[in-house]
Amino acid sequence: KWHEGGIDSLTFGIAACRQYSSSGGGYPNVSLSTALPGIPKPIFASVDGHEKYETKITTLENGLRVASQNKFGQFCTVGILVNSGSRHETKYPSGIAHFLEKLAFSSTSQYGSKDEILLSLEKHGGICDCQTSRDTTMYAVSAEVKGLDTVVSLLADAVLQPRLLDEELEMTRMTVRFELEDLNMRPDPEPLLTEMIHAAAYWGNTVGLPRFCPVESVEKIDRKLLHSYLRSYYCPERMVLAGVGVEHERLLECARKHLLNVKPVWGMSTPGQVDCSMAQYTGGIVKMEKDMSDVSLGPTPIPELTHIMIGLETCSFLEDDFIPFAVLNMMMGGGGSFSAGGPGKGMFTRLYLNVLNRHHWMYNATSYHHSYEDSGLLCIHASADPRQVREMVEIITREFIQMVELERAKTQLKSMLMMNLESRPVIFEDVGRQVLATGKRKLPHELCQLISKTNVPYHSSY
Repeated sequence: KWHEGGIDSLTFGIAACRQYSSSGGGYPNVSLSTALPGIPKPIFASVDGHEKYETKITTLENGLRVASQNKFGQFCTVGILVNSGSRHETKYPSGIAHFLEKLAFSSTSQYGSKDEILLSLEKHGGICDCQTSRDTTMYAVSAEVKGLDTVVSLLADAVLQPRLLDEELEMTRMTVRFELEDLNMRPDPEPLLTEMIHAAAYWGNTVGLPRFCPVESVEKIDRKLLHSYLRSYYCPERMVLAGVGVEHERLLECARKHLLNVKPVWGMSTPGQVDCSMAQYTGGIVKMEKDMSDVSLGPTPIPELTHIMIGLETCSFLEDDFIPFAVLNMMMGGGGSFSAGGPGKGMFTRLYLNVLNRHHWMYNATSYHHSYEDSGLLCIHASADPRQVREMVEIITREFIQMVELERAKTQLKSMLMMNLESRPVIFEDVGRQVLATGKRKLPHELCQLISKTNVPYHSSY
């Protein structure tokens, strides 16, 4: 049984060690990098530098790369990643990648409808999904390992043999229109702000092109246009078949069977027509005024707020400075003023301590880092009452200049990295994206070593 006096003396002993500023702010002067007296030294888990299963990569005769990492368990995650996204739509109406995402896993040469595909996956306890970003399209399936052949066959059919029927295209048009309406009415402005910051930073080129299909493009996109796009970008040398929880030889065997010497429904590929434009950072301002007075999730109306996002150009994920910028983003952190908090929620990051804790009128302050193969953006999203926009911008700008608490951010980033890589789908995406972008995969212990060596690349010129 604990002795009350012992507890009290410990509590007051720690409290007594904290010195509070005389300015009236009530904030401790003790740096968060300095351990409090009387607290046992933490023992962190270490990476021994060796994974139980290694990532294996093989390139087939047609240029398709097959990457796998075995993992204990009865289920696997397998998918095809394509070097294709909204940034490649320079010669086409914007929105093709958005359409392809919604059309994924519809009827194919083998399956008459999406229901047939789902029924086939159900036999192996499987689910499927497709996600597009500005530079990558990812078709993924999670199912039992014993159904691997069915899974790869289905993926090959969904990617290379989609029927793109008129009724499917019409249903997709309805879905896209609904998503665009929902995007403009959504209380969370982050997706819209992300679109706007990219448009401002890379006006009219590559990653600045719309991620969501513009209203004026909905009726323009048809089967002929989609086939023209697919002919250029859906070729084997721009694809990776990635699998987690599978044996490499089995995956390779399935890839040769279903993805080698297969003629796509759109005919022979023409990779010579691929747009290889480099991202051109232009900088700029994009503004939007919206009336949200008639939008509400309940009896209480949505607060009248102004949302801003300030961004700076950073580096591509292929450069050495990518890891330092990831540490910088973790160090800035932040979140909403009503977040549940906790070590993983950024309660001790700069945006929490210096912005949300000190300025009660700030609703949100969150840092984001977007990185691509030729450029990147570090952004801070902030929300406040419209009358305090000027002060909000000044506060956020000041946070871009003052950088401390580096060691804490490094430890937090390594912790988040290792925790996320416990998940099979996350490992699959990590393997697929790294191999698609670089042809190889950096293992977690290599990334942890790079994080440990990090010095944040921040200069007064910013």
